[in-house]
Amino acid sequence: MENMKKLFNSHNNLKKESGAKEIYPAPLSPSKSGAGFTIVELIIVILIIALLTAIVLVNVIGYVNQSRDAAVQANLNSIQTNSVKFIETSGGNYTGFCADTMYTSASAAITAIGTVQSCNVTDTTFCACSSLKVNTASVFCVDSTGAKKVVPATDCATECPATGLCL
Repeated sequence: MENMKKLFNSHNNLKKESGAKEIYPAPLSPSKSGAGFTIVELIIVILIIALLTAIVLVNVIGYVNQSRDAAVQANLNSIQTNSVKFIETSGGNYTGFCADTMYTSASAAITAIGTVQSCNVTDTTFCACSSLKVNTASVFCVDSTGAKKVVPATDCATECPATGLCL
């Protein structure tokens, strides 16, 4: 075994003198070489990423609710627009307008969003209303006079009564 060590060392010494690289490089020392990250550094980075993710999610949820409110208002505007066609084809009155799915199909979309809605008619008037997501203390109301408004209320029954007009 001693002879092998001498042979190995003499071979390496010859290579060093000639400028050639060592065949078997010396092992690294057990001291830290400075490469890589410590566990504390990794935990800090993970915590920063988690914090940024939480901030983004809060903003995204707010935008989703705002888009739901916009969808509710757009669907109620469609119902209001469709009421003009309904009254032209029904002989001049709104009787049955809220029950006619051909003209009030937007109400199914409002229900799918998860808001409470109401639609009330008389012979000459109609009123459709739905609660909002962002400002839960408000409702959006449209009626046969062309009124479109957001009003502070917790339910549509007070803002869209059986008289068929938004109050």
